[in-house]
Amino acid sequence: MTAPVFLVEGGAPRVGTVVLDGPEGRHAVSVRRLRVGEEIVLTDGAGTGGYGTVAAVEGKDRLEVTVTEVRTEPEPSPSITVVQALPKGDRGELAVETMTETGADTIVPWQAARCVTQWKGERGAKSLAKWRATAREAGKQSRRLRFPEVMDAMTGKQVAALLADADFAAVLHEEGSEPLATAPLPASGRIVLVVGPEGGVSPEELAAFAEAGAKPYRLGRTVLRTSTAGTAATALLLGRTGRWS
Repeated sequence: MTAPVFLVEGGAPRVGTVVLDGPEGRHAVSVRRLRVGEEIVLTDGAGTGGYGTVAAVEGKDRLEVTVTEVRTEPEPSPSITVVQALPKGDRGELAVETMTETGADTIVPWQAARCVTQWKGERGAKSLAKWRATAREAGKQSRRLRFPEVMDAMTGKQVAALLADADFAAVLHEEGSEPLATAPLPASGRIVLVVGPEGGVSPEELAAFAEAGAKPYRLGRTVLRTSTAGTAATALLLGRTGRWS
């Protein structure tokens, strides 16, 4: 079994003795119950990981780690950004969790015209914080060194600008004339996928996104929920681009 991953604050881990305390230290000591001699990985969440062993455990929330090796992962190419329309209830966190575990690089919450859920004021700030916390925890659970960035929520106009700047852009749509499985993909750069709400992407949004260069593509013969479509599409693209090879 691979070593557990913990997030360190204050910069990239280094070779030598590193102290892990606070919430991460408490999780390591009191939840995971790590002991002296066990392997552990410390990451800054931005692509750098320190590999070592537990040297000492103190109390319920502090341990010392002897880091013997530091590895830095290159930025993924092509990168995959998923624009996720806001689902109802806790399905947004489910989408973020599974997309993170699969390998999405950036997640963009989108307030689509047909979204039932509305992110406004304090509620919006809390919901965004939940998405970011979910991505962080899922990143550790899936042993990632580079966690996905969860951006601020965007409007349709902002999403169109993001699509216009992409090297490949697609809107996942059940009525797409072409399958995503055969779409021409770039060897590098940024891929941006749009996942609509349960009510679907509105005709006006489809037109705006098409003008920005994003064609509608279908995943398959079945219709996936908004909370699972992004994960399925990300997995498909990771296989096609060779990032899963």
